[in-house]
Amino acid sequence: MTHRDLHVIIPAGGAGTRLWPLSRRRRPKFLLDLTGAGRTLLQATVDRLEARAASITIVTGAAHRDAVLAQLPEFDGHPDRFVVTEPSGRDSMPAIGLATYLVRRRYGADAVVGSFAADHLIARPDLLVTAVDAAAAAARQGFVTTIGITPTEPSSAYGYIHPGAALDLHRVRRVESFVEKPDAATAARYVDQGYLWNAGMFLMGAGVLAGHLARLHPELDEGLEAIADAWGGRDQDEVLDSTWPHLRHIAIDHAVAEPVAAEGGVAVVPADPGLGWTDLGDFRALDELDTRVGDALRVEAPGTVVHVGTDQRVVLVGVEDLVVVTTPDAILVTRDAAAQKVKEAVDALAQEGRTDLL
Repeated sequence: MTHRDLHVIIPAGGAGTRLWPLSRRRRPKFLLDLTGAGRTLLQATVDRLEARAASITIVTGAAHRDAVLAQLPEFDGHPDRFVVTEPSGRDSMPAIGLATYLVRRRYGADAVVGSFAADHLIARPDLLVTAVDAAAAAARQGFVTTIGITPTEPSSAYGYIHPGAALDLHRVRRVESFVEKPDAATAARYVDQGYLWNAGMFLMGAGVLAGHLARLHPELDEGLEAIADAWGGRDQDEVLDSTWPHLRHIAIDHAVAEPVAAEGGVAVVPADPGLGWTDLGDFRALDELDTRVGDALRVEAPGTVVHVGTDQRVVLVGVEDLVVVTTPDAILVTRDAAAQKVKEAVDALAQEGRTDLL
């Protein structure tokens, strides 16, 4: 693979509600600098893929388009950098599909596209590039290819990839199946059996993905074709607004990866264990980066996570496994074991009409 011949797609949606009150619907986590590195998660995603990117397409909602362009001013007017606005969130397949169909129109069916989340963190971007090169080689052979993460623990927070036999490509194995987030005992068994975490990174030929959609989801293919055909024309917005709400709400895993894996058409590149990947899915993951801010004192408070975003002095005494997060307008206190349920609190605030906190 030569430099700059991958067409990068970055779906930048969602609200990151598991990191509320830091992450809000109006300013989700991909727009935040959660590591203190001076770059937001979105900017860091672009940075680490720039060396391989012939083009970059970010797909985001209308509410975040201006913020995305403010963080990436080089995209404004660039011939190979695009921000595509989706009228509403319909999960990852329509977003990735639309970007792929636009890439196919601009660069041809043989163009290799790669989809990477906007809100993940990778400690060793050089190791990601190595894995991307191997995955792109497999994609050029017609495989839908994913990059699997070597588990650091038997986590129930991630889906898993069951790798199969090695293919005649460097570091590439066939995927037997994808499995949903397991319980703790099943996760431990998966790790023992060499399963990989599914980080949602997929590379494939633009024409290959379109072919799978035409075969497996013809109505979705038809809708994306109509939008792509109208793109850049006078009726672009009309076709987008009339067609998009009728596209099936589905993730790429369910739409393509799982059924194609059952047919033997999906490959996986196990990333180097030193990659240092995290999706920053909760405050425990953020705390492990040692990026705490503010003023906190712990007295006999083992296992506590504190993120102080105000001038308050937070003191924890005689408690354990608590998560305490403060912002100027909200305070979150939860048990570490319940941190994955913060989204339910955000939903409850929405039902109360507290849009100022969302």
